[in-house]
Amino acid sequence: MNAKSSQPLAPTTNAPGASPTGRWIAAAALALCAAYPLIGGNAFEYHVAIMVCIAAIATGGLAIIAWVGQLSLAHGAFVGIGAYCSTLLVTRLGMPVMVGLPAAAIVAGLVAYAIGSPLLRLRGVYFVLITFALNELFRLAMLAFPGISGGSSGLANIPPISLFGMALESKQSVYIFALGCLAVVMALMWLLRRGPMGRAFASVEENLVLAESAGVPTARVQSIAFTIGSAIAGFAGAIMAHYIGFISPETFAFQLSVSYVIMLVVGGRLALFGALLGALFLTPLPEFLRGIEQYQHIAYGVILIVVLRFLPRGLMSLSDRLRTAKGDQA
Repeated sequence: MNAKSSQPLAPTTNAPGASPTGRWIAAAALALCAAYPLIGGNAFEYHVAIMVCIAAIATGGLAIIAWVGQLSLAHGAFVGIGAYCSTLLVTRLGMPVMVGLPAAAIVAGLVAYAIGSPLLRLRGVYFVLITFALNELFRLAMLAFPGISGGSSGLANIPPISLFGMALESKQSVYIFALGCLAVVMALMWLLRRGPMGRAFASVEENLVLAESAGVPTARVQSIAFTIGSAIAGFAGAIMAHYIGFISPETFAFQLSVSYVIMLVVGGRLALFGALLGALFLTPLPEFLRGIEQYQHIAYGVILIVVLRFLPRGLMSLSDRLRTAKGDQA
């Protein structure tokens, strides 16, 4: 009994999607992102690269929630909470942007912690449905209070990101800042995954009942994951707000949460760097389909179906899939 109950607490390095080859793929993607400023590019290319970093940060937060076996469709709402929090602190209270960014993460995390206890009592499709309702509730609440959110007109002229009072005016400098933030988030995810908390996450995701019988405080573990993941989403929303310079309730509609879920599934739900790979693969897609916007959702759907059919563990498992197919042919 003791041997069986300790299995879910095993190290997570061999979790699904966490193959050594997959990690090499993620490392190559990170190296490419880091080398991009040295290669150079035009303003449009830097814009796409910045949006990739923001999407990867937000999807990374969603991945942490997925590590405890939950799938949140309220992630876009927490991105919005962070965006509005930092915007209001900077524009209404005159605080520096570098205060607004961490404050956005803290506020989003506190909101997640406050509502997480009752929410996380739900399992499976019930949790998904209630988080969908929360996302819509956030959007409708922002529309109902135009004094805070600007209503359907939104909030414009949001101050840009600045470091020590110096605004990051060029897209290259913003990209380097966003890439640095992404690196910090990825490092945090790595530390969580390799530490005792990561083992607790893995045990809860693998078998909730067995984890409880082994003495794992499953409710607290899920609450921690939900809080950290939502705080990261709020941080991504703050960066987005100060980069784009405009937000509205429609920016954080249900479609945003769905896009993060698709990125996570395509990249690899349980893989450490699956969020990065999914964002790197899917964020530029609308730009390639510019001019035929009516086919964007079709493209997303086709990609998702293909990945779920042939790569259920995401793109991070592609090399393993190819190796298995080659072995079968041999």
